Amino acid sequence: MVVLYANRPSMNLKAKIFLLAIVPFALAIGGITYGVRQQAESLAKAQHETTQAAYMSSKEIELRHYVEIAMSAIAPYYDAAATDPRSDDERRRLALDALQRLDFGQDGYFFVYTMRGTSLMHPRQPDLVGRDLWLMRDPNGALTIQQLIQEASKGGGYVRYVWRRPSTGLLAPKLGYVVPLPRWGWMIGTGIYLEDVETTLARIDSQAAAHIERTLMWIGAIALAALAIIAVCGAVLNISEHRSADAKLKRLARQVVDSQEQERARLSRELHDGISQMLVSVKLLLESALARFERGPAREPTAEAALATSLGRLSGTLREVRRISHALRPAMLDDLGLAAALEQLARELDGQDGIEVRFEATGNSASAATQQATLPDPVNTVLFRIAQEALTNIARHAQASRAAITLDLATHAVTLDITDNGRGFDADDALSGPASGVGLRNMRERLDTLGGALAISSQLGRTSITATVPLPLAAPNFQGHADER
Repeated sequence: MVVLYANRPSMNLKAKIFLLAIVPFALAIGGITYGVRQQAESLAKAQHETTQAAYMSSKEIELRHYVEIAMSAIAPYYDAAATDPRSDDERRRLALDALQRLDFGQDGYFFVYTMRGTSLMHPRQPDLVGRDLWLMRDPNGALTIQQLIQEASKGGGYVRYVWRRPSTGLLAPKLGYVVPLPRWGWMIGTGIYLEDVETTLARIDSQAAAHIERTLMWIGAIALAALAIIAVCGAVLNISEHRSADAKLKRLARQVVDSQEQERARLSRELHDGISQMLVSVKLLLESALARFERGPAREPTAEAALATSLGRLSGTLREVRRISHALRPAMLDDLGLAAALEQLARELDGQDGIEVRFEATGNSASAATQQATLPDPVNTVLFRIAQEALTNIARHAQASRAAITLDLATHAVTLDITDNGRGFDADDALSGPASGVGLRNMRERLDTLGGALAISSQLGRTSITATVPLPLAAPNFQGHADER
């Protein structure tokens, strides 16, 4: 414990130094990223506004030129001299025919309305011709024709409105330019759909956003690379100390387990050799007293019954003390080894809670000259506790009718396998779930101190818990105690 506490200030100091290196760097990168993004977005917004203004200015000039061409086309009819033999109605018809033939693309055309909102000519929507559209409204509720006429009555101008695009049949924003023909009471105009402008602006915005994202990605990549370099340097500097600390923790855990086992063994011996022997002596004295009562000339039934009851309770107490002593640490584990202790454990639990428990020990054969030996004490203790915990879990939760313990000693490893035919469980959740018990995790932690591994396989009808402990040297065979019941 002293060693661990001595290391903690050093680890905290290193963590602080690491944070002092990382936090300012991260703040600087964050500030740079924020500044670059804000500046880039401002530039993109300015570019959008400038481009939009330039596009709209060019489109307005273009519309004005189109209308001037239309006015030139109908000028011979509109400005005809009084001596012209054609009637006014004929000149109007000829003017509409001339405008009908003028267009500039699939969606470019001229339209003519009276100043009261009646459509006189519409090349793309002939069904509107002759209709009174004074009260026509767009999806937003705006009076479209009235807006156009109002602008034309001022001498001409630009109007933004929504109209159905001939090429797609869908409503789209449109910029129109209209002028009046006062003598005829007409309004003549044309327009361009703004979807193309919006598409161009959207493409420009998308390109600007892509440039911003690429710049931020480069900044992020550089920052991550720098953080990775700092982290690698920190890891390289601290890896040996982490390994040392991990080894110390494992040694401490092993010492704690050894201390627990030593205390269990001491308590077991004291219960067996001290309290158990005193209880046996008290039992013998009570049995002697009861025998004297029974042989005496004056019988005392009440006293005999009390002594008999006391003897029964004392016998139960003695059995419970022996059971606790054995559960703390069976003497057979120290005297005869792991195989004998596991066999005794199986025999004790066989038939309890309706579970049939069997034990089997296997191992590779050796020559006659090879001397039999037991496994190291830490291995014996860990594997016995794992078997004890596994059988307890089977009795409590598995709802099994059969369980088997198999101990196998190979040349370089010893393997303990406990199986049952119960209902099974979710092994991953049992090992890592927040609501799971600590039994399986204790098994794994005990094995970690020996460099061992725990494997769990569970499904309905078969659950297997396998603990494997490597042996640093070629271990001799152990004397197997097969179950001959």
